[in-house]
Amino acid sequence: MMKVLLLGLALLRVDSLMYPAAISPQDPTLLIGSSLTASCSVAADSSLRAEDLYWTLNGRRLPAETYEVRSARTLSVTISSLNGSQQQSGDNLVCHSKDGGILAGSCLYVGLPPEKPTNISCWSKNMKDLTCKWAPGTEGETYLHTNYTLKYKLRESESTSDATFRARVVTTDPPSNVHVSRVGDLEDQLSVRWSAPPALKDFLFQAKYQIQYRVEDSSEWKVVDNVGNQTSCRLAGLRPGTVYFVQVRCNPFGIYGSKKAGIWSDWSSPTAASTPRNGRAAAVCEPKNGEHNNTLRRELKQFFGWMRKHGSSYGCANLSIKMYDQWRVSLQKSHKTRNQVLSGDKS
Repeated sequence: MMKVLLLGLALLRVDSLMYPAAISPQDPTLLIGSSLTASCSVAADSSLRAEDLYWTLNGRRLPAETYEVRSARTLSVTISSLNGSQQQSGDNLVCHSKDGGILAGSCLYVGLPPEKPTNISCWSKNMKDLTCKWAPGTEGETYLHTNYTLKYKLRESESTSDATFRARVVTTDPPSNVHVSRVGDLEDQLSVRWSAPPALKDFLFQAKYQIQYRVEDSSEWKVVDNVGNQTSCRLAGLRPGTVYFVQVRCNPFGIYGSKKAGIWSDWSSPTAASTPRNGRAAAVCEPKNGEHNNTLRRELKQFFGWMRKHGSSYGCANLSIKMYDQWRVSLQKSHKTRNQVLSGDKS
């Protein structure tokens, strides 16, 4: 017991040597425009007295008329109309001995209280991790370091006893396994295929996809919006003999039956492919799943006319998209021949 008591006295002695004075209040947080009265008290065993002390704020000596002797060993200072802290670590208020030695210090944090953040949005990429972002509620500088605390809770499912997590907004990683390839010898088309984002493979959901593409020597991307929920698409009307870079992104919705729209994922990494030589204009995603238009009907009418003429060599059982592609190639060749004849006539 005696050893413990002696150790305690020794520690007190070390503290009085390391910190010969104490400032009160210590490291306060204050509102801009407010005033502060701080006191510096030297240790009882010190030879220093109140009249031996002076104050500085950020290295600048404070005027003597702001001091007040509170006792033989205590000197206070009053600072009025405080400005915002000049540094995130706080303003340094220091008590000195008359020879300039530092006796004690305190950090003043002067600023404005932060307001509630705004524009809070949260999303999940895999229904396990949650990402949130927000805008600071206060416009301009608060002069104070601000800590934010995010709270979340699980909402109980109405149909089961399991807890079901519901983010305000759902997004996902970009689609994976994006492949771009030629469509046979068709000079104006490329085929794009991809897989649904892997993080959502175990969840029932729907998705909208977008494709963007650009030619190799351009920085301008063109967007194809009418892709829907399909995971493949043909780009038609491209330039022949041209390298194209293609990206795909996903917008999931319908997670756990939610009617909230998701937000678009990042674009997938660019994938490149080139078209064969010679072709046409702006790319569109070719109609699919019964989406008919006048252009498609006209092409089908021409295609079946071609089939009546050439189909006997293939047989009805062999009717396929490959035959349609062969017809498109022959159509392009006939257009090329006609253009060559017309240009020859002009000469």
